[in-house]
Amino acid sequence: MDLWLGLLIGVLVVVAFGAALSARTVKQYERGLVFRFGELRGGTRGPGLTGIVPVVDRLRKVNMQIHTMPVPAQDGITRDNVTVRVDAVVYFNVLDPVLATINVQDYEFAVAQVAQTSLRSVIGKSDLDDLLSNRERLNQGLELMIDSPALEWGIHIDRVEIKDVALPEAMKRSMSRQAEAERERRARVISAEGELQASEKLAAAAATMADTPGALQLRLLETIVSVAAEKNATLIVPFPVELLRFLERQTVPTAQPAPSGEASKTD
Repeated sequence: MDLWLGLLIGVLVVVAFGAALSARTVKQYERGLVFRFGELRGGTRGPGLTGIVPVVDRLRKVNMQIHTMPVPAQDGITRDNVTVRVDAVVYFNVLDPVLATINVQDYEFAVAQVAQTSLRSVIGKSDLDDLLSNRERLNQGLELMIDSPALEWGIHIDRVEIKDVALPEAMKRSMSRQAEAERERRARVISAEGELQASEKLAAAAATMADTPGALQLRLLETIVSVAAEKNATLIVPFPVELLRFLERQTVPTAQPAPSGEASKTD
């Protein structure tokens, strides 16, 4: 009896130990692949508790979450011959765990290399103005270039974004001077347009005052009131110009009388 009990306990211990060796846990964001003697067996294992044959099988887990991979800064020359340094970031996830495991040795390293090569290619095909102001279109083109080979590896490129464009100091100074000159040009144009509009209004006002002489007198009185409103010692006495012209017309120059001595000599 004791022998059978010992054998039963031994069998239970072996079964429990084998179950512990064969039990595996796959997380919610993972998928499992079972290799038996190096050969893929069945499809993918979903999240939860799964079992394998100890010693014979190997379970490999693949993360299905979105990976964030920074692309190191790449030096390049744009199409308009400007040296720049551009870096980017790639967001991708595993779409097919089987292809990501079998078709490529290290899919993260492969995506990183393709991203660097594609970024350098985009730099060479773009102008500096596109890199600075039209990044959305460049991001889409870069995403397509990386996604094309990645589909064969079971990888889906979610999005690609250019982070920063570093320019040489000489180019920064040149762009700063250009922007300053452009702002100065706009300021001069606006000032000239203001003077043109002011001159047109002044000409219209002068024409109106010429047709109505009383308007000029009212404008003169308004100017006197605005000056007198301030606290100053300035005294303004309006003097009509017409009065001066009247006095000038009424004044007749008188001839000086000749000396008496000269008159007698003449006689």
